[in-house]
Amino acid sequence: MITLREHAPSRSVPLDAAAGRALVASGVLDNATPDPERSGNWLLRAGSRVGAIRVPIPVLCSPEVRTREALTLRIVPKTPVRRLFFLLGFSLDPARAWRQERDGIVDVGAYEDVVPALAYAVERQIDRALREGVLQGYQRVEESALVVRGRIREAEQIRRQFGRTPPIEITYDAYTPDIPENRILRAACEALLRLPGVPHDVRRRLGHQRVRLADAAPLVRGRDLPGWTPSRLNTRYQPALRLSESVLRGTSPEHRAGELPLDGFLFDMNALFEDFVTGALREAVREHGLTGRLQDAHHFDTASKIRMRPDLVVHQPDGRTPVAVIDAKYKTEKAGSYPSADLYQMLAYCTVLGLSEGHLVYAAGQHGGQFHEVRGSRRPGSGWGVRLHQHVVDLDRDPSELLDTFRGLAAHLAAGHNQR
Repeated sequence: MITLREHAPSRSVPLDAAAGRALVASGVLDNATPDPERSGNWLLRAGSRVGAIRVPIPVLCSPEVRTREALTLRIVPKTPVRRLFFLLGFSLDPARAWRQERDGIVDVGAYEDVVPALAYAVERQIDRALREGVLQGYQRVEESALVVRGRIREAEQIRRQFGRTPPIEITYDAYTPDIPENRILRAACEALLRLPGVPHDVRRRLGHQRVRLADAAPLVRGRDLPGWTPSRLNTRYQPALRLSESVLRGTSPEHRAGELPLDGFLFDMNALFEDFVTGALREAVREHGLTGRLQDAHHFDTASKIRMRPDLVVHQPDGRTPVAVIDAKYKTEKAGSYPSADLYQMLAYCTVLGLSEGHLVYAAGQHGGQFHEVRGSRRPGSGWGVRLHQHVVDLDRDPSELLDTFRGLAAHLAAGHNQR
C-alpha cells in the first residue's frame, strides 16, 4: 500500500518499473516519474482526487506466462473526513443537506479514514433502503419458452425457429427484483468488498446486504450504469442510490472503459467543493426569492462561437435577469494574492452578463472579504464600476457556521437586488 496526501509535495517511493508504469497508466496522480536522485524510486504526487484504488501490475513470469499483482494506492484528503462527507451530502442532495445542516445527510459513524467511512455510510444507507423489503418492478423479458406467455415475437420466431413451434419466442413484463435500482446497490456493495481497509464488521454487513440483493443481476464492467427515474415508489431508495452512484459513476474508475481496469473510488475535491458552494448558495438565495442556475451557459462573443459556463448565476425572481455571478475555486492563493487568471475570468463573466459584481469563492486563503474595483469600468451616473469580490470558506469550521457564510453572501446579493 502507498499512502499519499492530497496536493502534498512529491514523495519518493521505492517502486519497480512495472508498478511505476502501472501508476502512470492509471492516470490518477498528478505526477509519477522515476526519481533521478534515487535509483529504484519513483516521485509520486497526488492532485485533488482522494480515496483508494487497487492498481493491477502486470508481472511477466516467463515468456509464455503473464500474471497480475495489485498495488493499493490511498490518497488522504487535507479536509477532515467528516467535512468531506458533509460536502458530499450537498453534491448528492443540496435541498435536503441544507435542511439538515448540523450533521449532514451522510453518516460516517466513528470512522476517520475515507475507506472505512464510505463503506460504513453506503452500508447504512442500503440497510435503510431495504428495511421495508427489496424493491421490485416490471421489466421486459424476451425468451424462448414452451408455452405462450405475453406476446409472441413473430419476427424472432421466423428468424430463430424458422416458424416452427415449440419453442416459442415470447416477450412479457415480469415483476422482479432485477431492476436498475437493486443492480446499482449490489454493485456498490461488491465494489467496497473488494477494497482493503474496510473494517471487519462493516465488511460482514456489506456481505449481508449483497446477499439480500442477490436476485439483481451484476453490472458489466466498462458499461454505463443503468438509468433509474426518481418516483414515489423508490423514494426510500434514493439516498442509497445517490451515494452508491457516487462510488460507481464518474468518481470511480471501475466502470470506465479502458485497457487498465481499476477497482476503487476517487472523489474529486474540485468537483465536491464546487457542488457544495453552488448548492449551498442556490438554497440560500432561494430564501430571498432569488433563483440560482448552475452552469448557466452563455456566449462570450457576438458570433456565438465561444461558450462560457459560470458555476452559478443568480437571477431575479423572474428567472431572466441576472443579479450576480459566482465561481468556486478549490485552490489556495499564490504569492500572497489570488491568481490573476481567476479575476480575468470573473471580469469576462460580469462583462457578458452586464453585472457590476462578481464573486470568487476559495477553499483556502488569508484575504477573504476583499474586492477589486476594475479600472475604467465605472459608468456615467453610477456610484462604482465592476467589483470583483473574493471570499474564503474555511472547511475546518462547524457545518452550521459554514452555511451561515453563504446566508450572509445571499443576504448581500438580495440587498443589492433590492437597491436596483
